[in-house]
This record gives sequence, structure tokens and C-alpha cells, in this order.
Amino acid sequence: VTHSIPACIGSLTINSKQLDNESPVSIFAVNKCYITVQDGTFFDGSGFAALVREGYKVRSDVNITLEFRTTAVHGVILGVSSAKVDAIGLEIVNGKVLFHVNNGAGRITTTYEPKGTNSLCDGKWHKLQANKSKHRISLIIDGNLVQTDNPYIQSTSADTNNPIYVGGYPADVKQNCLTSKSSFHGCLRNLVLTRGQQAELFDFSRAFDLRGVFPHSCPGAEH
Repeated sequence: VTHSIPACIGSLTINSKQLDNESPVSIFAVNKCYITVQDGTFFDGSGFAALVREGYKVRSDVNITLEFRTTAVHGVILGVSSAKVDAIGLEIVNGKVLFHVNNGAGRITTTYEPKGTNSLCDGKWHKLQANKSKHRISLIIDGNLVQTDNPYIQSTSADTNNPIYVGGYPADVKQNCLTSKSSFHGCLRNLVLTRGQQAELFDFSRAFDLRGVFPHSCPGAEH
């Protein structure tokens, strides 16, 4: 076994002596336990998860689906960016969801703005789908579709070969399709990226870098 157990452990005794887990000598990637827990991965607003160390190729078509829950009105959801301009990015800015794509000719943005009091930052689960099909991009939030015309119809491929950063990104990593530097605070689950017929469900516990992210454990209510 090479990975940690996604569980809560308490009242541990060794030779009849109860260990003090309130003040450990050292601690790594251990969060508090919650009275009520939901499926999902908790992002504490300080870091990110880095997936696909060898690089993810967005190219011409990609479909991203996930569910998110947050009370924060700003936060990075996902970014894949080359060192040039080619990139994609998903973020929450002022309570709106933005999907940015740059196929090399210029950044195009589709924005979903909730109507009236239907806030996306209400601490409830919301379904997100972001689709890039050559030069066309669209967002579907809770079944509501928005899309944007792209004047750069000849430019169809986002030529990336870079990690997928979720919930934020390191300060020394360039992200051409993200405007926010705020790390996501809340929970994410069911992240799937699909290219053609190939769908890939990402397990955050298998990320090659995790900072302020706690897989498999989402508090039932904000703490």
C-alpha cells in the first residue's frame, strides 16, 4: 500500500496510553474530521492540486465536467496552460463562472452569470460543463447553456502539454487563461475530462502535488 487511507481515525492508544492527536510532532495532508461528510475533495483556499505531471494535451476538442460547492465569490477552478499563449481556464470571478480558451490567436471567454438571487456561491452543489470544440466554446451550469462567438475561426487547437492545475496554481507557473490568483475554497467532485470517446475521471488522491487539498473528505457544512 503506497497511499494514505481516506478516513477519520480517533482515540488511538498504544500500550494503554492514548496518543495526543491535538499537538502532533509533525503533520502532512491531514485535516480535521467532520461530523457530517459528503463525497468530494475539500480545498481550503490556500493551495491547489496538480494532475498529469507528464502534460495534458488539450488540442482541438475537450469536454470538462465537474461539480462544485463554495461560498466564496472568487476562485480558480481549473487551468491548463502552455508557456506560449495556448491555454484553457475555468474560474469564478465575482460570483460568475468564466471559461477562457486561447487556441493561439487570442483569448475567448464565455461567462455564466446567475440570474437574480440564484447564486452559485451558496454552498450548494452545482454542475458545470465546459466544452471546447475546435474554435467553439460553451458553458453549461445547472443545465443553463451560454456560448460565445469566436472571431478566430481558423485557430482551432490549444497546443498544451502541461499539468492540469485544479483549485489554484503555484506562483511560478504561468496561466494564460486565468485572471484570478485566488485559490478555490470549497469542494469539488466528479472531475472528468473527455477527448473524443476517451473520458478520464481524475482522482485527487493521485495528484503529484497537493497543497491545502484533502481528497475524499468534504465537510457537510462549511466550518
